[in-house]
Amino acid sequence: MFTPPSHRARAVVALALATASVLAGCRSSGVGRAHTVAIVAYSVPKPAYDALTSAFAKTGAGNGASFSASYGASGSQSKAVANGQAADYVAFSLEPDLTRLVPNTVAADWNRGPTKGMVSDSVVVIVVRTGNPKHIEGWADLIKPGVRIVTPDPASSGSAKWNILAAYTQALAGGGSASEASAYLTEFYRHTVSRPASGAEATATFDSGTGDALISYENEAISARQKGADVDYVVPDATFLIENPAAVTKDASQTAKDFLAYALSTAGQQTFAANGLRPVVAGVDPGTVKGANNPSEPFPEVGKLTTIADLGGWSKVNEEFFGADGIVTKIAAEVG
Repeated sequence: MFTPPSHRARAVVALALATASVLAGCRSSGVGRAHTVAIVAYSVPKPAYDALTSAFAKTGAGNGASFSASYGASGSQSKAVANGQAADYVAFSLEPDLTRLVPNTVAADWNRGPTKGMVSDSVVVIVVRTGNPKHIEGWADLIKPGVRIVTPDPASSGSAKWNILAAYTQALAGGGSASEASAYLTEFYRHTVSRPASGAEATATFDSGTGDALISYENEAISARQKGADVDYVVPDATFLIENPAAVTKDASQTAKDFLAYALSTAGQQTFAANGLRPVVAGVDPGTVKGANNPSEPFPEVGKLTTIADLGGWSKVNEEFFGADGIVTKIAAEVG
């Protein structure tokens, strides 16, 4: 069973119970009903949000609510909202795409709750063809001769940044130096044959037959299997924790606020889990998850799980890895 990282304040069992009570309780007055909630989100969790909106609409808080939704690459979606696209509820792959909207569109206290503004977690995994014909069991196998990698473009995709950080830090977790981690990442780039704009597009590219390995979210791999894709996936012994933020905008209706509360309730977290995302609320039983390697134990512990906090936070990481003179920027220019 996955245990969320201790750096979050996790007195959230009480939060989940309180949220469930609020949502199940005094909403009969009709407050917050009959509003259309505009969701703007990154592409990968679309199945989870389809299920969440449907379930929420059946609650007292969601009675009469309707939803519009826009999905795409996390960075592109964030920039669209910053440039005026209407949104009530925003959900992105990584925190900087949300903080871009503070304070003009999203309040500065968006991340002050028990989960620090996160609504779901995942980990970086390696997706392979069914039967694993290339015998890819971990990171070292990805840079063997003849292995072709698909991973999104970090210029637009949050998924890509998580993937790249996982590839880099697994070398450190194995006792390697920074120069050895950079050397691994250079080989990783040389083996990459396609860099689509988003995580969902990367999955579609891999599903169409491109590449031997797709670097992706665990939930994206599970979702693909749920849809019947001819893939397996490997959770590496060393990988990276993916933390996904969500918030309501400053002008959002009560319905949108109730929807965010529902996403953090036990029922909401179980819906995320059913779609392959790891709960962020302590004590939530994910139940059986179709498409997982082990449906009854869907979210295995990872031996060496690196977090963004371990690297000093996103401001430091974006400059060090993805800035004009960053590690990844230089490698991409070298490899072409």
